[in-house]
Amino acid sequence: MKMWSGRFRQPLDLQFERWQRSFDFDRRLLSYELTASGVHAGALKNAGVLSADELIGILEGLQQIGEMAATSKDPVEDDEAEDVHHFVEKQLVARIGDVGYKLHSGRSRNEQIATDLRLYVRTAIDELRKELAEVCVVFTDRAEQAGSAAMPAYTHLQRAEPVLVAHWLLAYVEMFLRDADRLADCRKRLNVCPLGSGAVAGATLPLDRAFMADGLGFAGPTANSIDATSDRDFVLEFVNALSLLGLHLSRWAEEMIILSSQEFGFVQLPEAYSTGSSAMPQKKNPDLLELVRGKTGRVIGSATALIVALKGLPLAYNKDLQETQEPLFEATDTALGLLPLVAEWMKAVEFDHQRMNEAAQSGFMNAWAAATYLVNRGVPSRLAHEQIGKAVKLCLEKRCELHDLTLDELRSLNSAFNRDFHECLTPASVLAIHDVVGGTAPARVRQGIGAARKKIASLREEVHAHA
Repeated sequence: MKMWSGRFRQPLDLQFERWQRSFDFDRRLLSYELTASGVHAGALKNAGVLSADELIGILEGLQQIGEMAATSKDPVEDDEAEDVHHFVEKQLVARIGDVGYKLHSGRSRNEQIATDLRLYVRTAIDELRKELAEVCVVFTDRAEQAGSAAMPAYTHLQRAEPVLVAHWLLAYVEMFLRDADRLADCRKRLNVCPLGSGAVAGATLPLDRAFMADGLGFAGPTANSIDATSDRDFVLEFVNALSLLGLHLSRWAEEMIILSSQEFGFVQLPEAYSTGSSAMPQKKNPDLLELVRGKTGRVIGSATALIVALKGLPLAYNKDLQETQEPLFEATDTALGLLPLVAEWMKAVEFDHQRMNEAAQSGFMNAWAAATYLVNRGVPSRLAHEQIGKAVKLCLEKRCELHDLTLDELRSLNSAFNRDFHECLTPASVLAIHDVVGGTAPARVRQGIGAARKKIASLREEVHAHA
């Protein structure tokens, strides 16, 4: 029996009926639907709609449905269930009889799906933040293991200045920590309970909404029944946050692909996460990295699908909102699938520190340090920049580096050069000169590692508190 068929004189077209069903994908919300239904049943008992025995029967029936689903090796099936809400009602009535129909008293599927989705996204956020913490741990560990190893940093994909390898890796930690913060911020906004909103105007029974919100771990009930039943901002906000996470992962993957090429040779691809060529025996391809980069497009595509589906919808609930579920599930599955693999790849990867160090000592990456030498001796910054540029031009003509220029050649450009100039060009000196908070000076990077570990510990505590 349909949950709405009383006023209809004709059955649904069979093709349309199959096409419009959502059970094939919203059945993944079953555990949330059962939990929310149990809390709603408690509110019905408190409102005098259910007797104590009826409440016990309903709760036992809901528990049996959950146990059935948990012990099944395959997803639950039902060729007649229109959606997860219809499925639960059918299963409940089959177990406890007509009293199962009482569970729907005072509620609508509009508020049910809004509640289920909030519970789903909240759980997904907690899982993602847990995985992000583990990714950050691995990146920070690798940063600490890199020690004093240096590498070129790039702007415009051209060599710019030397940095510590640790400093480079910590840049990604900062990105992922921001992702975790964005998810936490989204969690705060979504953590209100739609139960009691009815179809659009609010429940028709005196249900204790605060009781239901508390029972589901929400901060409180939603403020407006029209908004509560039609709001999917939290879905879009969540998937947009996943798009930014995917963007960061894609940037990381792209950089690792570039740096693992023979032209760079800074990164040795782990064989456990690479494949070969069916034609060229020598190949080792960065498949995990390329798929990370590619799957980001799926997440961004989900965000685009959501915003287009929501654009222009009048208040309140519309069937279009059913189309927001699959992009949400797709984006969540993709992100949760990526993070553990990224962590394991980072554990296994090898960095060629010797080659990175060598690359950090050529290509005039000490030019700004050379200009700073002049600035510290009273030469205006713009003039110092110009004179070091002329020194670089001289080096290009002579095919040498700045440290190969003689003192006489340097003094022909500016008399402020002295015998201590060449000392400021050593890799250690160039790194040390960036001695500011967030800079690549070794002492500052050590501070950065310590600060990152504190942030990760705090993230883990927050995740544990929600477990």
